[in-house]
Amino acid sequence: MTGLRDLGVFRRNKKSLDVKILWLLYFFGLSLRKMSLFMSSFEEISHESVRKYYHRIKYILKEPKREKRKLIAVDETIVRVGDRKVFVWAAIDVETKECLAIWVSMARHQFLVSKFIRMVLKYCKNKPTFIVDRGRWYKNSFKRMGFTYENETFGRRNAIEQFFSILKSRTKRFYNRFPENKIKFRSTLSWLKSFTLLYNLINCYYKSMPSRQSLPGYFLNQS
Repeated sequence: MTGLRDLGVFRRNKKSLDVKILWLLYFFGLSLRKMSLFMSSFEEISHESVRKYYHRIKYILKEPKREKRKLIAVDETIVRVGDRKVFVWAAIDVETKECLAIWVSMARHQFLVSKFIRMVLKYCKNKPTFIVDRGRWYKNSFKRMGFTYENETFGRRNAIEQFFSILKSRTKRFYNRFPENKIKFRSTLSWLKSFTLLYNLINCYYKSMPSRQSLPGYFLNQS
């Protein structure tokens, strides 16, 4: 627990560190209801409060720093919001394994790629090289924006494939389908942003450890 404090990843510290550690348990698959029961051992808390706390993580954990970056892998995957198929976009720094940005859209085309890349560039001091698959939406967008890109199926794109593997492993708990409600995309994106910052926190924490033997199994292949 002290190690997490020393990393300086929290913007502020209103909730106890015990509660923050329990957020990580949710990341690793503990359901909201089980979280509520578990957290009640520390303080009285409801299932709905746990859900709200999880969505607030994006305001508590620090976002990636704006730095010079060499290679960024970009890709998209499909999830469902209610009965609708949507695309989740992500960008991973190949060297640090940080997820720099995540986004949700109804479609997949070059103009959406351009919009997402502008989000990614907020965390770059330079113009990095992008690693993407052979989707035509990437080729047209990067040519229009004037960025260097390389097509790869495996190799350096493994960083983002691993991220999506972990994401899908977590969303299997609700069958890769986000509940549809009145706020739809906003709620889904909020969940994903909190997930992404927890993902970055775990990477940061375990990279600071002298040994990675205790690293959860599905993070072992990220070094």
